[in-house]
Parts: sequence; structure tokens; C-alpha cells
Amino acid sequence: MLQDALRAAGIADVRDDGTSRALYSSDASLYRVTPRAVVFPAHADEVAATLSVCRAEGVPITARGAGTSIAGNAVGAGVVLDFSRHMNNVVSIDPEARTAVVQPGTVQAVLQKAALGHGLRFGPDPSSHTRCTIGGMIGNNACGSRALGYGRTSDNLAGLRALTASGEELTLGPGQTSSAVLDELATVTRAGLGTIRTQFGRFGRQVSGYALETLLPEHRFDVTRLMAGSEGTLSVLTEATVRLVAEPPHRMLVVLGYPDIATAGDATPAILEHRPTACEGIDSRIVDIVRERKGPAAVPPLPSGAAWVFVEVVGDTFAETRDRAARVGATCAAVDFLVVEDVVKAAALWRIREDGAGLSARSVRDRPAHAGWEDAAVPPDRLGDYLRDFDALMAEFDVTGMPYGHFGDGCMHVRIDLPLDRPGGTAVFRDFLFAAADLVVGYGGSLSGEHGDGRARSELLSKMYSPEALALQAAVKQTFDPHNLLNPGVIVDPAPLDADLRIPAAPLVRQNLALAYRHDGGNFTQAVHRCTGVGKCRADNTGTGGVMCPSYLATREEKDSTRGRARVLQEMINGTDVRDGWRAPEVHEALDLCLSCKGCASDCPTGVDMASYKSEVLYQSYKGRLRPPSHYSLGWLPRWATLARVAPRVINAAARLGGSAGLAAAGVDHRRHIPAFARQTFRSWFAANVPADAPGDEVALFVDTFTNHFTPEVGIATVRVLQDAGYAPRLTRRRQCCGLTWISTGQLDTARRVLGRTVTALQPFAERDVPVVGMEPSCTAVLRADAAELLDTPAATTVAGATRTLAELLTARGWEPPSLQGRRVVAQPHCHHHSVMGWGTDATLLAGAGAEVIRLGGCCGLAGNFGVEKGHYEVSVAVAEQQLLPAVRAADPDTVVLADGYSCRTQLDDLTDRHGIHLAQLLAARLG
Repeated sequence: MLQDALRAAGIADVRDDGTSRALYSSDASLYRVTPRAVVFPAHADEVAATLSVCRAEGVPITARGAGTSIAGNAVGAGVVLDFSRHMNNVVSIDPEARTAVVQPGTVQAVLQKAALGHGLRFGPDPSSHTRCTIGGMIGNNACGSRALGYGRTSDNLAGLRALTASGEELTLGPGQTSSAVLDELATVTRAGLGTIRTQFGRFGRQVSGYALETLLPEHRFDVTRLMAGSEGTLSVLTEATVRLVAEPPHRMLVVLGYPDIATAGDATPAILEHRPTACEGIDSRIVDIVRERKGPAAVPPLPSGAAWVFVEVVGDTFAETRDRAARVGATCAAVDFLVVEDVVKAAALWRIREDGAGLSARSVRDRPAHAGWEDAAVPPDRLGDYLRDFDALMAEFDVTGMPYGHFGDGCMHVRIDLPLDRPGGTAVFRDFLFAAADLVVGYGGSLSGEHGDGRARSELLSKMYSPEALALQAAVKQTFDPHNLLNPGVIVDPAPLDADLRIPAAPLVRQNLALAYRHDGGNFTQAVHRCTGVGKCRADNTGTGGVMCPSYLATREEKDSTRGRARVLQEMINGTDVRDGWRAPEVHEALDLCLSCKGCASDCPTGVDMASYKSEVLYQSYKGRLRPPSHYSLGWLPRWATLARVAPRVINAAARLGGSAGLAAAGVDHRRHIPAFARQTFRSWFAANVPADAPGDEVALFVDTFTNHFTPEVGIATVRVLQDAGYAPRLTRRRQCCGLTWISTGQLDTARRVLGRTVTALQPFAERDVPVVGMEPSCTAVLRADAAELLDTPAATTVAGATRTLAELLTARGWEPPSLQGRRVVAQPHCHHHSVMGWGTDATLLAGAGAEVIRLGGCCGLAGNFGVEKGHYEVSVAVAEQQLLPAVRAADPDTVVLADGYSCRTQLDDLTDRHGIHLAQLLAARLG
């Protein structure tokens, strides 16, 4: 077997199990090709050994970094070489020479951080810079937003080490020596000089095909730069020496407003006269999606217009930079402009642009929008007219898209709602791409400007190049890879662009689902295919307050990323390589370490909600079957709490006596302690202390199981704060529950009954415009989001619209909080709070009170039942170590640890000697 041969060759990390093959069956493109095995090389010798085995076995090889290829150039039917797991180091930095030596799996942001310590940076910065690798950037000749200032990846290469398919080691750049391959390449080049000079390198973003212009005598036969953009079809990179540049003293963003995106394109030549480092365009459709998904506050003020160009200028002084920005605004025919001096607001605007690929994955008609034609480039002075004709072409095919991209280079990205999920959709896809190719070639443009041709556009190269130019490229491929082992089907001898499409191969799953999937037409297939593979879940998003994806950050395994889980679910639906449907071992292996934190629901640009998908899988898998013990012990927690209400001290004593054996039987890790039930429930306290006719504006207080039975002090503090704000809290007549523990364990029939009763009890308040205030963030999030998905009723929608967090209610009222001046606060927002409601209102309230707040990103690691279950403890602690535990250890004893979530406070109690408090407790303590 192939895996045995690879292991016998000394390669340690080889995988051919169903889960791994499913994970690597796709990248960020539309294509699905299941590999025979995945190899994670630890060093160059293992790369050479892999090539040797594959050469002997006749097995193709595809090199892969972060798998963020949108064109399908990181999937293959043989062995996939994933460099990101082990060969991901910055080997050295030479600040004097301004160079760095890196391994191919090095993430661009990691190199950037290392270079920043020397006042340097790597120039090219694709929007995927937080997870894309240098090897991948070289493969595609990536550029990014600042290519105007720093050039393409090929412009920043000093040297390479690579292996050909035959095993020959190439040292390119300084110290380059002659070899049989390079001698033959020189012969091929001499025979085609005329073709190269007339058809290659015509403008900066001509990335399609091989960069044969680099081999011309006037370019000194630069084979290093030839490798950039060759998409792993000529050699396999093992090390790169890249050039670094000095960070400019000052940067400033100016945003130009235009009536439409084509008019913005017309302005590009005038903008370029100012020599900006970046010139990026978006329009209102993408901005509207951000506002819709994350709220109006997510988009800083923009100048008038329906399309905007983000222009970055640099300077030696702040005043000089500001003057340059002002001149750009005044001279580029904008209807309005805004100079953004605040770096925080500028970063928020750039994030919109960076998330463009994901944000545009749904069309203006709320249909899935796809890659395939997302990277065409034309000379910048023809951009406006090209955009008008492209818009007309989309109208002709009855499709829509949201163009955005690198206006300064004439490179446009767009995802289009081509009907791939409908009969005849594949033919429409093919016809549209051929028509789009004719259009861009007519403008003297390139099919690809930085993403590469891959499987999406290689077949179209015959539109762009003459037969002589195609033959010349085939001769170059033959020189390096005579047996066509390296990424076959890409660039030379291409596969049809409509072969191996992922979405048309997936049958629709609509029937007998527990959740509504309201934004996906009730279609589970469409829901899991929301994941386009951009891979933001592989990045550390915690530094900017993000949550996704905590388990991946703990394990660095692709199967523990949101994308990896989505890929396995897609393969489950396809049924070819992952069989047994919902109960498939591969599916449960991939979902096991999902914390159901819902971080992806807000942080994933395409809105993947893996927590909901996991609930559906558990529901479908265990329907009518015996469940794991934790589903009964933890999933039925509200029922046990109701029993404990009668004799809490007896239940607490019994839990202590049960010890580790009792915990193990309940599916609970023995290192966890069982929180004690309170002697008096919050509802009992409320009945005894709050008059039914207390004066004030009526507010319905939703009493969750955790507050009622474990931490009534949170409820008491909430009542005090609400009363101080002039509210009269009211409770439902009977105890209610949101059903969260049943939802997270996939017991959705029970959850529907429990939640239905709760919605019915809260509906009269909501219909009278009485706000419903939740105290436990996860339970509040259920009312705000999950209820509508699980119940799919008007009542659930009405209650969701009335549900507020404490901070939202108080801030809207204009209540003046007690002074927290001088109070240092380390805040751990609950994951569901962050992802469903947003924590911005809480931050505003605390800032208004004068508190000094350090807001943490990431998850606490407990995440409801996850961190308590057997088999999850180590990962739970590793997640807590990402942000929470280091911050608490660094905080002085007087610092308040703010944690509204019961699970977050429980994690603190288990792993530290610090105790977290709820926002209501922090405020109530200062009321006097």
C-alpha cells in the first residue's frame, strides 16, 4: 500500500484514513478531489523521500500550504503534501541584508511578526495573510492590497531551494549552479524568445500561465521568479529566501466615495498619479452585509456614495502623510472623501476588505455565490469600462456578484451566484466562464491576477495565449516534470474546468431535519457548503476579540477547524468516501472537539454555524438510540436541578460522596468538580423580596437554570440594577428553561418542547413591547437566535426581537451607571454573547462608567458541557491558556475578572484561585 511505502521510506506523519482524506478533498475552491494519502513532511529529506516513493508508484503530488487556493490548485488525487503543520518556521532573518529564510509552511503573519521586531516587513499581504503560507504565496504569485507599494511575491524573492519530480535539488538565486534541468530550460527559452517577448509580462497582474518573461536575457534568466505562479507544477519548494522592506514611518487611509463601482474604476488612473501603496475598491453590497451580520457599529462612517476606494498613502511625517491623503481626496473626482486618521477605525475598514471573499459568498438575492471567475485583471486604465461590460455579462446570464479588489492593479475579485445547485447549472457555469474569458482577453487582460489558474481557469488559457505560447509552456513543464507527477491538470494539459465540481456532486438534504436552516432554504447541504474554505478559522482571531476556532488553535489539526469539519460534513452528504451518513465515525471524530462556542457564526465571513450543525448531527445519530452518559447527566441538567430544589444539601452531599467513580459513570472528567446547588433558588428569593406590584417600567426577567439553581446572587444583583434604572422586574408564572443543554447534546425534540413552553410564556410580554432580559449569555442567545431555528414560528421571532442583554437595556435607556473610575477589569465575554448579541454594548457601558477594561478574545474552554466531558479536559485547558489564564495570572489582585457566563466562571474556579463576577454584580456593588 502507498502508506506503507511512505512509512518505509522514513516519513513519520502519513495519513490515509477517511477523515484525513475528506479534510483534504477540497481547498477554498469549488473543486473536490479526494487524495489517496496526506503527508506532513517534517523536513526536506521527507519531501525527497515522498517524491521518490510517488515516482516509483506513479502517484501524483500536490503541494499545499493553508489550503486557501480559490482556483483549485491545492487538491489532487495522489499525495497531498501539507507543509503547514511541521515545515512552518522562520529559519533566520538578516536585518542588514533585509532578507529572511523561511520554510514553505510559514504563515505570512508569522513572518511579518518576526520581521517587525527589526522594523521590517514582507511586502505582499494577501487578505488571507493571517493563515496563508509563504509557499502558497509563491505558488500563486500572490500580491495583496499593497502590491502597488511592494510588488508581487515574485518581486520579493531572493532565492529558493526546491526539488524536481525526478528528485534533483535546485538551488535558485545567489549561488545558483548549472544543472541538466536548467540547461534544457535555457534551450527551450532560446527557441521561444519572440513568443515570450510579445505574449508574456505585458502588464503587472498577468499571472495566468508561466511567467516566461523572467527567463529573457534582459531579466538574466531568473528561474527563481519563474517558480512564482507555477502552482507547484514545476518543482516542490523546501525553503525560500525572501526580501524584506522597511516599514514606512506613517501610513494613512483616505476613503473615496463614488456613485457606483464602475465610476470608481474610472478614477483609478488619477489615483495612481499619487503613488499610493494601496488602492482597493468595494461597493455598498459588501458593506451592507457587514452591517446586517454584525450591526451598524461594525462599519465606521463612510463618505457619501455607493462604492468606495480605499487608498493608502505613506510619508516620513504625520503632517506630510495627512497632506498627501487630502490631495488624493481633492483630486480624484470623488463625490465625497474621508481621511481616516484613527488607526482603529482604519483597521476596521480594512477588515471589511480582507473578509471580502467570505462576505461576498452570498449574492444580493441571498443565494450562494461561488468562486471560479474571481481573479481577472485588466490594465488599470481600462478598469471602469471592463466593469460595465462585466456587469452586462452577468445580466445576460441572469447572475449577480459583488465585485471588489485591487483597483490599482486592475485586478477584480467577485463571487457569482451561478446556479450550480440546480439542473443545468454546470453548463451555465461553463458557458459563463468562457464568455468572461473572451471579455477579459478582449481588454488585453489576464484570466488570473494573483490566485493562479488552477482547475478553474487552466482550460481557458487557450483563449489568452497562441498555440505557440501554449506549446512553449508545455515544453517548460516537460523539462521539469516529464512524467507529469506535479499537480497534473493545472496550467499544462488542463482538466476541464467543470470537472470535479464539489457542489453539483452533493445531493440535497432537506427532509426530516430538526433545525429550520432559514437562511439556507431549509437545506442542510447548502448550509454546510456555506464554507468556501477561506480558512479564517485557522488564524488566531483572538487578538482582535474573535473566538473562532478555539479547538484548532489548541490542536493545530485541520479536522479541528471549522473548515475541516465542514469538509467532512460535505463528504458525508456526498457519501462517496465518508459512508454511514450521520453516524459515520469520520463525522463524529471531526465534531468531537467542536466546543459549540458559535464563534464561527459571527467570525466566519460566510456565516458557518458549526454548533448548529453539530446539534443536528447528534440529533440524527442518536434519535431513538442509547446516548452517551454525558447526554443524560449534563444534557438533562435542568431536570436534575429541579429535583435538587427540594433538598439541595442532600443532593450536594450525594454528589461529593459519589467521587471520581460517580463522575466517570456520568461521562464527566474526574478532574472537574461538580458545582453546588444553591440553598435557595433565585425564584424563591424573588417571590419573598420583590412585590408583585412594584412600581417602574415593566421588564420580563428570563430566569435560566444556572442563575436560578447555582448562582442566585447574579439574579439578585440584576434585580437591584434594574430597579435602580427605574424598571420593575417581572417573572413568568412558572419556571422556564431555554433548553440549551438539550440543544448542545442534540436532544432537539426535548429542546423543542422545553423551548416552546418558554416562548409561549414570554410571548405576552413581547407582544406588549415589554423587553425580555436574559442574565446568562448562552440562554439569552438561545432566545435571540436558536429559538427561531428550532421552533420556526412567529412567536419565536417575536420573542427574539424583544430579548435584550442587561447592557443593551440599560444603554438604550440612557441609564447612568455608578462610577467604576479606577477599576481595572479583565473581561471574558461569553462566546455566545460575542457571536449572537455582540459585546460592544457592554464595552460602551463599562467605558461610560470609567472602568479600565482589558477585553479578552477566544473561548474560556469550558463551553457548557464540552470541557466537563471525559476526553476533553486537556483541550479545554489548552483553550483557556490561549487568552483567559495568561490574562488572569498577569492581573493584580485588585483587578476584577468579569465573566457573565456561568461556564466561564466555572472554568476560572476550576483552574485558578480567582473568581469571576457578572456585570450585574459589578454594577450592583457600586450602587451603595
